[in-house]
Amino acid sequence: MIHLIMGLKGSGKTKKLIDSIHETLAHVSGDVVCIEYGKKLTYDLNYRIRLVDSQEYGISNPDMLKGFLSGLHAGNFDITNVYIDNLYKTIGSDRATGEAFVQWCAGFAATNNMNITITISDDPALASDAIKQYL
Repeated sequence: MIHLIMGLKGSGKTKKLIDSIHETLAHVSGDVVCIEYGKKLTYDLNYRIRLVDSQEYGISNPDMLKGFLSGLHAGNFDITNVYIDNLYKTIGSDRATGEAFVQWCAGFAATNNMNITITISDDPALASDAIKQYL
């Protein structure tokens, strides 16, 4: 399952993401991973969350993030939830490329029985119907 948290800068997306992560952690039995751009969430998340700085792994485009997610899953089948903070910064892309990535994530999540939550800094009113279904 895919869930998007979308809004303009300063609209509280990261706060919603953190709240969602802690809520998930309270009832999930699998592992939880959060991929962020930079190290700003280090002190906001529970120590049981596997926090990954995408910059440390050189993730700079959608294909690299797809490979990274695939590798995470291949190395740990117990991952039930993945959170990606600030998609456009992480993959260095625009709306069209981000939409294609979200569609790929939907298929990946369904195939591998995962939940993926992604924050996107963009106006939700400008989102396509393909993206709006995940809001």
